[in-house]
Amino acid sequence: MRIFLALGSNLGNREGYLQSGIDGLANLGIRIVLCASLYSTEARDVLDQPRFLNTVTEAATDLSPDELLSACLEVENENQRTRTRTKGPRTLDIDIIFYGTEIVQTGDLIIPHPRFAARRFVLVPLAEIAPQFVDPVSGNTVSTLLECCPDRGDVRFAGRL
Repeated sequence: MRIFLALGSNLGNREGYLQSGIDGLANLGIRIVLCASLYSTEARDVLDQPRFLNTVTEAATDLSPDELLSACLEVENENQRTRTRTKGPRTLDIDIIFYGTEIVQTGDLIIPHPRFAARRFVLVPLAEIAPQFVDPVSGNTVSTLLECCPDRGDVRFAGRL
């Protein structure tokens, strides 16, 4: 299955945590196909925290959506992710943005990610690697979603992994 994952970090060695996250996913059978550039982004929702480094990967997996979620949580935990404050600082955050063109809604999982289209820090790197991918919910391409995104948060190119 073709999937897209968003990764972010705003504590410690941010670049190191992102690389460790990508390596950890690969170790669990998630084949990384493409990785967008890194972007330095301002915090959203909870503003009193350090800037994030964000990226998006395109990958392939045979895992089910629930197994993929478990793998993402396992990799976060391996990278000292603690959940002490909702939307607070974190060493590593991995969100499932798309699972092919499937729409998934279970108790613990909603795919496509319910807020991805309102987040420039997800759409900018996603548009870099998959501008013509069509969101199965809205029917819009990623590049169209980015053009229409209400979020005006600062998203700056910060290099590559």
